Amino acid sequence: MAPDTVSLRYFLVLAQELNFTRAAARIGIAQPALSARMRRLEAELGTALLVRNTRSVVLTTAGAALAESAPPALAVLDRAWDTARSAAAGELGTLRIGYSLSAGAETVPALVDRLIRGNSGLQVGAVPMATPEISPAVADGRIDAGITRGEQPGRGVRRFLLRRARIGVQLAQHHPLAEHPEIEIADAAAYPLRLPDRAANPVIHDQLSALFRDTRPHPRFHTPAVSFDMSQRDLRDGVTLAPAGEAAVTASPAGVTWRPLRGAPSLTIHLVLPREQSPLHRRIRAVAKTLAHELHWLPD
Repeated sequence: MAPDTVSLRYFLVLAQELNFTRAAARIGIAQPALSARMRRLEAELGTALLVRNTRSVVLTTAGAALAESAPPALAVLDRAWDTARSAAAGELGTLRIGYSLSAGAETVPALVDRLIRGNSGLQVGAVPMATPEISPAVADGRIDAGITRGEQPGRGVRRFLLRRARIGVQLAQHHPLAEHPEIEIADAAAYPLRLPDRAANPVIHDQLSALFRDTRPHPRFHTPAVSFDMSQRDLRDGVTLAPAGEAAVTASPAGVTWRPLRGAPSLTIHLVLPREQSPLHRRIRAVAKTLAHELHWLPD
């Protein structure tokens, strides 16, 4: 049986000091307790490590060999303990995050960056997914966490509010409504409104279209042929307006801007985790909560 590491560490101090009084004082224990520790260590090893007399301590051949070989062995053991503690704290492993494309402009990069910077032993991979597929993928373990726009339905998961964002419209910079710092919902409804295909995110599609339910005449909704059109030509040409969250401020292409809709409710972004959570899941939850507070993603 290997000796206990406490006695081994005490021995290394004694091997440096070669004096029981000084070694005991350095360790912070009584000299008789240190002597008893050394006797037990020698008994466990079955050999003498020290030659004692009234004035000094001399290492035996076995003691000198132990004093030389023990430090690197203890360093390996310390690293093993640290690794186990890191894993238990959710600071070690591989984290797979699935996210809605529309959450990839600001929210996902900020969270991934914070996870990587704060946990050097954590490998983080983030992949865009169709929003309705994220919660099921978290529930069955294909991914570890998800970030969705809107509170998506799904069993076997828990959802945490990560961010609230104002709703507005993307529009051409030369559009007449772009002159206003805020746009009335009825004024926006007077123009064709571009909404993504409902299948891509039914929750957000319904929330955005509901904004204009009571406007008269009813607005004309337009669904683009490409579900995630990066060029947004119809917006740049001033043909349509696109209801969108305020993340569109940073994601808009050249020639397109964003204005908030007065009186509109906020869009929500959620962190999705499995109902049964590991230390890794608790880590991402804690990091996300801290980040949301620091970046004022949620009102106080």
